[in-house]
Amino acid sequence: MNLKKSYFAAILSAISLISPLAHAQGVSDNVVKIGVISDISSAYSDIGGKGTIAAANMAIQDFGGKVLGKPIELLSVDHQNKADIAATKAREWFDQDKVDMVIGLGNTAVHNSVTNVAKEKNKIVINTEAASSTITGENCAANVVHYTYDTYALAKSTAKAIIEAGGKSWYIVAVDYAFGQSLSADVTASVVQNGGKVIGGLKHPLNSPDFSSYMLTAQASKADVIALANAVNDTINSIKTARQFGITDKQKVAAMLLFISDVHALGLETAQGMFATTAFYWDRTPETRAWSQRYFQVMKKMPTMAQAGTYSAVMHYLQAVKAAGTDETAAVMTMMKKTPINDFFAKDGKIREDGRMVHDMYLVQVKKPSESKKPWDYYKVLATIPGDQAFRPMSEGNCPLVKK
Repeated sequence: MNLKKSYFAAILSAISLISPLAHAQGVSDNVVKIGVISDISSAYSDIGGKGTIAAANMAIQDFGGKVLGKPIELLSVDHQNKADIAATKAREWFDQDKVDMVIGLGNTAVHNSVTNVAKEKNKIVINTEAASSTITGENCAANVVHYTYDTYALAKSTAKAIIEAGGKSWYIVAVDYAFGQSLSADVTASVVQNGGKVIGGLKHPLNSPDFSSYMLTAQASKADVIALANAVNDTINSIKTARQFGITDKQKVAAMLLFISDVHALGLETAQGMFATTAFYWDRTPETRAWSQRYFQVMKKMPTMAQAGTYSAVMHYLQAVKAAGTDETAAVMTMMKKTPINDFFAKDGKIREDGRMVHDMYLVQVKKPSESKKPWDYYKVLATIPGDQAFRPMSEGNCPLVKK
């Protein structure tokens, strides 16, 4: 009899180890806590920041404010583009506040620092703001999802369109940190793959106050295309400087990461004609328009792809908690990867083994002022790039989670 009891006890123990749903049912600490870590006051605040917090709040409200009968709570912090601030706050949230998932994350250095803490504490990270394709490459992690876009997808379609339009030789102006390095590498690979060549490049510090010397050096290269491997204020100021010096009269300036907020800041007179690749455009379908108009009522501006992606990601996370019957990390991650994403942001989106959320991307061109018929009417959608073509094949990413 004792042997039989021991036998069944061993079986039950083994089942609990291999089944994520068997670990813990229900909501730990009687509340599901989500933490937004974003740049609220610095260089990237327009693309995420208060807009990311608002989008996350909208998702929680639309979900009903509760999951599995327990309240959903949202916390937020300004990482100020400093990785140490982000990591310290993440550790405090996980240890003291019992936060279950963090989202946003703004830039790659912040992402990497927070992910290191999340791996240690077995918590979920959903990155909706940072771009580096290394997040699902050599730096992939089991509890991390890269949701909105990445440097590979941005570079591939934009480079192809510009090369087909005659831009064969390229010079890259890149911001000097992990995101700029990743985007430069992906731009270079895409240019070569599509029959072009990169003839040079330079780096500049984040939030550089003056782009005159950088853009004049790029002009002197006589490249057909000056590719901007930077973002937000750096992209805006690069384009303004190029216009000021007449560079755009003879060379194409390609913003490899362009947000609708950047176009709004530049104005159509300055931004017109530029190609870009985006994960979301507010005026693309009836569903994107309906959600974006709701967002506009809250923020008085149209959402960036990062902010729209945050709403979708929070909703997908909460649906996974509900379906799993628990907020336990392994069970929720299993359910998130198992369940397709179908909403205004993505159709038949799926989270791969490496953490990449695969969905369609869109090649757009900024309209001329004469083509714009209403406020925020900024893009012509030229092509839809299916997700399996837009994002890097999993076999090429060097993610250690992926079976060879």
